[in-house]
Amino acid sequence: MTSLLEFLAVHPILLIFVLIGAGMALGSVRIRSISMGAAAVLFLGIGISAAAAAADVEATLPPILGTLGLVLFAFGIGNNSGVTFFQSLRSAAGPVFAMVGVFIIAAIVAWAVGSFVLDLDIAVIAGTFAGAITNTPALAAASEATGQAGPATVGYAVAYLFGVIGMMIATVLVLRRAGDDDDTTAPVTTVHIQVTHDGFRIGDILDLGDSEVQVTRLRRVGHNDTVLPVHGDHLHPGDVITVVGSPEYLNLVTDTVGRASPQLLIEDRHELDFRRITISKHDRAGHTIAQLNNELSDRWGARISRVRRADEDQVAMPEFVVELGDRVRVVGPAESLEEISNFLGDSSKGLTDINPVALGLGLSLGYAIGQISIPLPGGDSFSLGAAAGVLIVALLMAHVGRVGSLITALPHSANTVLAEFGLLLFLAQAGTNAGGQIAEAFTGGAWIKILLLGFIITTIVAVGVVISMRKLLGIGATKTAGILGGAQTQPAILAFANTRTSSDPRVTLGYTMVYPAAMIAKILIAHGLALLG
Repeated sequence: MTSLLEFLAVHPILLIFVLIGAGMALGSVRIRSISMGAAAVLFLGIGISAAAAAADVEATLPPILGTLGLVLFAFGIGNNSGVTFFQSLRSAAGPVFAMVGVFIIAAIVAWAVGSFVLDLDIAVIAGTFAGAITNTPALAAASEATGQAGPATVGYAVAYLFGVIGMMIATVLVLRRAGDDDDTTAPVTTVHIQVTHDGFRIGDILDLGDSEVQVTRLRRVGHNDTVLPVHGDHLHPGDVITVVGSPEYLNLVTDTVGRASPQLLIEDRHELDFRRITISKHDRAGHTIAQLNNELSDRWGARISRVRRADEDQVAMPEFVVELGDRVRVVGPAESLEEISNFLGDSSKGLTDINPVALGLGLSLGYAIGQISIPLPGGDSFSLGAAAGVLIVALLMAHVGRVGSLITALPHSANTVLAEFGLLLFLAQAGTNAGGQIAEAFTGGAWIKILLLGFIITTIVAVGVVISMRKLLGIGATKTAGILGGAQTQPAILAFANTRTSSDPRVTLGYTMVYPAAMIAKILIAHGLALLG
């Protein structure tokens, strides 16, 4: 065993891939729908380096590998989350800001209790905070801000387990009231409406649906042809229209304009047809649905009605910015769909292109911003650090989408690969760095303090999120269970809640509603907490 550890110690590249491969194999093992995921790489690194330290062997990885992984992860997660992050601030402002407020309270309590009651180092406190909220990226931010990856990782490792179990307990308790829920899901669907009231235009229907519906077909009374309607078209009694949107708005439109029609225009695909098309051309990415629809309408009389991103369908709202890899449903003349496919790309080629120009510029600018020294009263100063700087720049690049001819948003698949690989690099390095120190924590009794602090943090987050969502915002218990998983950025909680609700869609809706903002907020809060020392 000692000879194997010595061999790994002198071959760090081999050690990295052993940790990544074996760690993810362990992380994929599920027990009652629960798995450790990428965190298993961290724990395996701790185990190997602790065993090596006991054998008087130093099996650690150089810190620069952790920094490289950290900035790659920060860019990938920021560039992937930029659009949904800013959208969530608009569409779910109440739940998002309430959740962030709970995080801030938990961080303040962690600092006060950890520093003045338990006498823990700030690096351990910040790591414990990351573990209690089961957010490995927050651990990365805390490690970089304090420059003490080992103590932070020890705190994370000890607090992590109750971070998962405690939130599961909260999920069980909140779902006890799920029977009282009166909210419903809002999947994107289609209705066919026969107009019975005069005086409406297509634009009036869009206004009724708060721009979250699309009118994709129109058949005039007494005619057999189906056409793509435009904003100014007047509707007359007997006309039949096809409307796409969520049930809430579709019911309102149906009751206001007419009644459900037995004619299913979507089945007549002779004049108008539809096709799912992948956005794969770089000069189409970064544009809004309104911009693309203007060109599609002018050239072919076609329109985008839905967008599918990361396995989620949504109505094609005018201000929505498309990214490479988005799949859009286009409604247009049947004979023009092939040309439209070529116009948008409809190819998998290039969807894993890492866009090296945008990636290099984003990493350079973010890293440079992270190193800027910001003066504080009293002569002290602080800097954001590489991770926070890159994260902020990547968020803005995704939000902007395009600067001139430069596309600033990488394809979703490329960002996902960058983020996952970067995170695994960081976890492998952080785990080997903390292995020798975790033994000290258990032999010295510090683990009891860390576990107690982690229990306090997880409890504050769980209770705070439930009270703010249920009592202050009146959100149903089922959706709140999903919000708990999203706030904890913990897929295991999502899987657990889905198991207990037979995969009720409201669970996933709550999870996705807050997840992007939770991820970004916890990284920044953990970074700020680490700077308090």
